[in-house]
Order: sequence, then structure tokens, then C-alpha cells
Amino acid sequence: MRNFSQWAGLALGVALADQISKRWIMDWMGSDPIRRINPYFDLVLAYNQGAAFSFLANANGWQRYFFSFIALAALLFMGILIHRHPENRRFCLGLSLIMGGALGNLIDRALVGTVTDFIQWHVGSHYWPAFNLADSAITIGVAILLWDGLKTSK
Repeated sequence: MRNFSQWAGLALGVALADQISKRWIMDWMGSDPIRRINPYFDLVLAYNQGAAFSFLANANGWQRYFFSFIALAALLFMGILIHRHPENRRFCLGLSLIMGGALGNLIDRALVGTVTDFIQWHVGSHYWPAFNLADSAITIGVAILLWDGLKTSK
């Protein structure tokens, strides 16, 4: 059980860092929704009612509950996987990062109804969708799971 507690603690730490970063950026940016940091990076204040890349952002509001349900189910499933495979550190690390990111975005959906995004990369006139620390943790967690899958399949 000690290993599960460590991985759950990491997930909670990721969610906490995500929430702190979102609150800080909202306070810091105030009424200025865009701050150019350099020619390739902006801090923006964006609210996403959908999922990744604003998927279903323009739905009639039902998506908030749909994505919240999916996040809760995924958190439960990943928690079970961590509990069953505590010896696989890479696997548990990837799942914990995904769990933390999912929890961070779930908190936004539950409290605000939208997910706060604030990091945006761009090259010239091409802008990638804004994202947040939770999204970054999910992406890194997925990369670690892919790496773990490749390493363990050999």
C-alpha cells in the first residue's frame, strides 16, 4: 500500500500545482488576456468548455458532465491499475501524471464549468491550441506509458 500512497501523492501534487498555476495566472493577467513572452510563446487566458483541442466546446453544456464522468471513470481505472502493478515504476509514474492532470482539469469543470488554459506556442501566424499544466502532465504521462510499453515488450 505504501507504493500506492506515493503514486496517489504524486497525482495530487500535479493537480495542486495545476490549480495553483491557474489561479496565479488568472490573478496576474487580470483583464489582459494575452501577454507576449517572446516571438514563440504567449501567456493567454482561455476557457475551454470542451476537451483537448476544444473538442465539443460548442455543445449545449452536456459536455461538462460527460467529460467529468469520463475523468472520474479514468481516475478509478488508473488507480486500480496502480494498485495492481506497484512494482512497475515507469508504468505507475505515467499513470500518476495522467491522473494528476485529469484531476486538475476535473476540478476546473466541477468548480468553474470550464477548463482554464494559459500556455500558447506559435510560429509566425500558426498558433497551437492553448493548454495548461494538467494537459502537460497528461501528455508526459502518455509518453512515459508508450516508452514503458516499448521497453517491456522487448
